[in-house]
Formats: sequence, structure tokens, C-alpha cells
Amino acid sequence: MDKSDFHLVGQSQAFAASVALIRKFAACSATVLIQGETGTGKELAARAIHYLGDRASQPFIPVNCGALPDSLIENELFGHARGAYTDAREAQTGLVARAEGGTLFLDEIEAISAKGQVVLLRFLQDGLYRPLGARAAVRADVRIVAATNVALPDLVRSGAFRHDLLYRLAILTVAMPALRDRAGDVELLALHMLRKLAAQYGKPAPTLDVQSLRVLSEHRWPGNVRELENLIHRELLLCEGPTLSIDPQHVFGPDASPSIAAEPANAARSFAKAKADAIARFEKSYLQQALCAAEGNVTLAARQCGKERRSFGKLLKKYGIDREMYSA
Repeated sequence: MDKSDFHLVGQSQAFAASVALIRKFAACSATVLIQGETGTGKELAARAIHYLGDRASQPFIPVNCGALPDSLIENELFGHARGAYTDAREAQTGLVARAEGGTLFLDEIEAISAKGQVVLLRFLQDGLYRPLGARAAVRADVRIVAATNVALPDLVRSGAFRHDLLYRLAILTVAMPALRDRAGDVELLALHMLRKLAAQYGKPAPTLDVQSLRVLSEHRWPGNVRELENLIHRELLLCEGPTLSIDPQHVFGPDASPSIAAEPANAARSFAKAKADAIARFEKSYLQQALCAAEGNVTLAARQCGKERRSFGKLLKKYGIDREMYSA
């Protein structure tokens, strides 16, 4: 599998550093803690760690720790034996057993209860667990990957999270960067999402006009990649022509100033600088869309643009565009 299979698409330095760690972590079975704001792709990262490693053919079991009821947490994690309690007519496997040989992904680990922290810590210490009502302990071969959108050390200092559990979970750590910190990735992601979603709906992928790309690049994206994907999804379904032009108010909200849609104030820049910026935006957008239409085939993209392949390749290098990001 390629990293694009997990929507791990991006060329920014911050994102590339995270992906490099994900690839390294996939090669072992140590516990991983993934940190990052909501919508930055923590579960995608967890899936990549699992499916790029030796456990790929085994189960990947995701669970939201906030949804684990405190009174049933041992039963949920470890299951129970027949007759363990009044209504336990049949034995039932828990999440750990379902993930045997594979990965158990504990999302929102900060939401796990105090009792759950004790139970999980005990399991992480030796990999042994005992289903409720069972006489013997069972040894599990399960990789634990946890994720959080809060600073766990702060919770440790406040007493809301066990420090020994944090140490067990954070043997390896990777931080998924916020979209606003991924310079240049918004345009790349938007084009990638357009192509994927268009294929999903069986319609040709429209091109994004330069103005839309500029609007996307100016937003802060508090909801990160998930917010961008929702926007692209909605705009694609509403688009009726070959070109998608995004209304800035759909990005910045109804209170957005109309000036947002306009070009940046040129008075603060020289004519030459403003012209160079506009040309650079056009060239980069044009190249990205050409590669998107040609699914990363540089020769085909150059031919369709009426340019020689060599000069097309020089422009790709100039703007740091990786053709593999557009491969089908």
C-alpha cells in the first residue's frame, strides 16, 4: 500500500516529518501515542502504522475510549467467560481478543476513566489479561496505538491521568501537524480530495480556479483536514460545470468581508512583486491541475498543456511539486 491510500497526502516539511516517523513505527510493534488537533488525521496515521507493517493481514480494531462505559470497561476490553454473571449464557470475546495478532487503536485515550487507566496499565505491563469469570490469564499479541488531542502531561500534572500509563503509551510518539502549519498542502489536498470524491460519485473532477485556491490557502482551518474535506465534498456536489469556484463565504463564514475575495492590497507591494506573485500562483495552480488531470503522468500532462516535457519538469521542480502525489 502507498501512503496516499491512507490520504496521507502532503509535501510540507512538517507533514513529511510525521509520515517519515509513521513509516519507521510501522516496522516494529512498540506502543505508539499519536498527538494532534481534531481533524489532523490521527486515525489515518494509526491505520497507516498498522497496514504498512507486518500486522497488515491481521485485525485493526478502533475504539473510542469516551464510549467505553466505566462499569463495563473490563468486559469491553477482555470479554467474559460463560456464566461469569447472571446473563452471561455464552462466552464473549473482548476488544483485545478481537485484535489478536493486529492492532487495538485507542482513540481519545484522555477520556478513559480512572478505573480504565488501571486496567489498561496492568495489561500493558505484561500483555496478560483475564476475561471476567475465567480461571486462567491469556497472553495477547496485540499492538496498542493510542491517540489524543490534548496534552497528556497537563492531565498528569492535574492528577486526571496516570503518569505511569503515559510512559507506557508514549514509547513512540508522533504529532500530526495542524493544517495551518502545513505550508502548501491545502491546495494539494483539495485537488486530491476532488479527484477521489469525483470518482466516488462517478463524475469528472472539476478544476479549481486560481481564486479558489488562494481562498483555501488563506483560511486557518481550525477543523483541519476534516473541515477541508467537508468543504470540498459539499462544493463538488453543488458544482455543475467543469470549473469549481468556491465562494469565500463558504470558507470564512457568512460574516466574511467581501474584501477577502479580492486580490490582496497591491498598494503595499510593488507592481513587479504583485505581478510575480500572481504569475507564481497561476503557474503552480495550473501545474497541479494538469498533473491531477493526467494522474501524475508528467509526459501526458506536458503534452496536454502544449509544453515540452523538460520545461514542464523544470516548472514542477521550481514549485516543489511531487508528481507521485497525483498518481492514481
